[in-house]
Amino acid sequence: MTARLAGLLPQDLDDEQAEVYRAVTGGPRAAGPQAFPLTDGWGRLRGPFNAMLLSPPVGLALQEVGAAVRYGSVLTGRIREMAILTVAAHWGSDFERESHEAVGRTCGLTEEEIAALREGGLPDLADPDERAAVRATAALTGAGALTDEEYGEAVAAMGERGLFELTTLVGYYATLALQLRVFAGEHKERA
Repeated sequence: MTARLAGLLPQDLDDEQAEVYRAVTGGPRAAGPQAFPLTDGWGRLRGPFNAMLLSPPVGLALQEVGAAVRYGSVLTGRIREMAILTVAAHWGSDFERESHEAVGRTCGLTEEEIAALREGGLPDLADPDERAAVRATAALTGAGALTDEEYGEAVAAMGERGLFELTTLVGYYATLALQLRVFAGEHKERA
């Protein structure tokens, strides 16, 4: 499918939209090594960030949540990226998958781990905290809740703060996947 929402050129943004644009392109996502470009060759926002310009107050708040779960969380980079890839597989989100497979590689994910996550499976992980986090993410994307056993395992692995941040991450990336399906026309059947 082709994108349903036209990308806006930076010079065509109003003041509120320009604030969102600056927050996305000048914030922590733009610092350090980039695993995927935030803009296209004309400077238009890519992926879910383009839709955030439709409602600058909501878009600004949403991108701040995203920045917080990616750059202010106690979750390790590996846990964060495996959780994002689990959400991407559940929703069939190619943009999230392609973007975060690249980021995951910079965080040390192996090709075998990435392949398992791409297929919606649980990779063979030696680290018990990583296993607990990926299992919790799979439960959240599947059942939308955790059993008492899953909750206990997740808290033991990440602490209550880490589990709160993981649930926020799952909800944030599910929101982006939904917006990509609606506004970017990224839609395919889930596995």
